[in-house]
Amino acid sequence: MTKRYRVEIMRLAERDIDSIRRYIAEDKPAAARRWVREIRRQANSLSRFPARHEVVPELVELAMEYRQILHGAYLTIYRVDRERVLVVRVVHGAQLNDSAITENRRN
Repeated sequence: MTKRYRVEIMRLAERDIDSIRRYIAEDKPAAARRWVREIRRQANSLSRFPARHEVVPELVELAMEYRQILHGAYLTIYRVDRERVLVVRVVHGAQLNDSAITENRRN
């Protein structure tokens, strides 16, 4: 039987998703809804085999291993923490650097 992880979308990532959705919806409301559905589907798929996605090369110097899922120009950044997968950010690829990955540890 395959191990299942609990997927948690952190508060900062939720804000990212909402902000990006609003930006896309300015011109294309239906596309914004589809984008959110796909981001959430990808995140939920991490409950099985979360290590299948690549490590974020720009973040290898940080103390934790972060992985990424690409959807269009956007990256969903997450890390595996024992029995959980924590989605920490959803950012445009051009915004990716170590300062973009600031987690609110209280989540």
